[in-house]
Amino acid sequence: MSTVADALARPHNGFGILRLALALAVVVSHGFSVTTGRVADEPLTGLTGYTLGEHAVNGFFAISGFLVTMSLDRRGARDYALARTLRILPGLVAAVLAVALVLGAALTRLPLDAYWREPGLWRFIADTLTRFRSNGALPGVFSENPFGFPMGTVWTLKYEILCYAGLLAAGLAGALRRRWLAPALVAGLFVGLLGLGLKADPMPKGVETALRLPLIFAGGAALYLWRDRVRLSWPVALGLLAAALLARGTALGPPLLFAAETYAAIQVAFAPALSRPGLDPRADLSYGTYLYGWPVQQALCALFPAAGAWQLLPPALLLTLAVAALSWYAVEKPALGLKHRLLGRRPLPALRGDAVSRVREG
Repeated sequence: MSTVADALARPHNGFGILRLALALAVVVSHGFSVTTGRVADEPLTGLTGYTLGEHAVNGFFAISGFLVTMSLDRRGARDYALARTLRILPGLVAAVLAVALVLGAALTRLPLDAYWREPGLWRFIADTLTRFRSNGALPGVFSENPFGFPMGTVWTLKYEILCYAGLLAAGLAGALRRRWLAPALVAGLFVGLLGLGLKADPMPKGVETALRLPLIFAGGAALYLWRDRVRLSWPVALGLLAAALLARGTALGPPLLFAAETYAAIQVAFAPALSRPGLDPRADLSYGTYLYGWPVQQALCALFPAAGAWQLLPPALLLTLAVAALSWYAVEKPALGLKHRLLGRRPLPALRGDAVSRVREG
């Protein structure tokens, strides 16, 4: 069995294609609840207790914890903070403005001049950008849909940014050099979830989420920091997932599932089947897919209210990928270019020996 460090030293990995697959899984998952208004209609809910979208978000946070910890470790605090800001903010601002000012204006039931004068329009923009509010509505937009809000996925960005800030604070405090702190944090969050699960049945969803996502992010960070000791193993990954399924319905089930998915996400990212140059996407469409999938699906649901989930899913996937490509080439890639101009293209330290793996840290 190779270590994570051995895998990082290889010239290719599957992080890019895995992130895109996870983003598309979120779109597939939302295809059911958007059309019916019932989250329980999403795939995997009955089998695992969590939707396909929630499992995909877990994978995102595991990968993010791994990659951005590597970014901070290799680039330093100033470069890390600028890189994170330029990766998240431009795409988000563009998406919110496009949905509010273009899509909303096209689909509102209000007269267009009344739409522009509505305080709710500008409140939606401000709340989405400053509070990452995902249940805000636009005036006269999607009012007949089962869900009336147009940016249903932005809530996770709040937790992502909080994790980024926590990691930066840990780096500035020198905690990354005391790498035993990372598994200690993971263990603390794991025990916290277990304790709350024993005390509250069912645990409030918001409380669980506030512990779940930092636990998974910290787990990804720990796997990077202990990369020379942690070994990649399919039997371990599958064994952990099987144990989590067996523990379903108990207080141990959720934290064990989250830990298992953290390890499995990194295992899959380094799988030889995905670590091929031909599978590395030329354009990173994962962020745009995640941001635009929900509003595209909401628009299709409004335009074709009688259509079912399976009918709307193929055009939703195609339109989402098209809009994500536009976002990448018009907004996200230029922002990353600005990052390179501001930070320079100085060589980064090798991860192992003289080899430097091709890992997109964003």
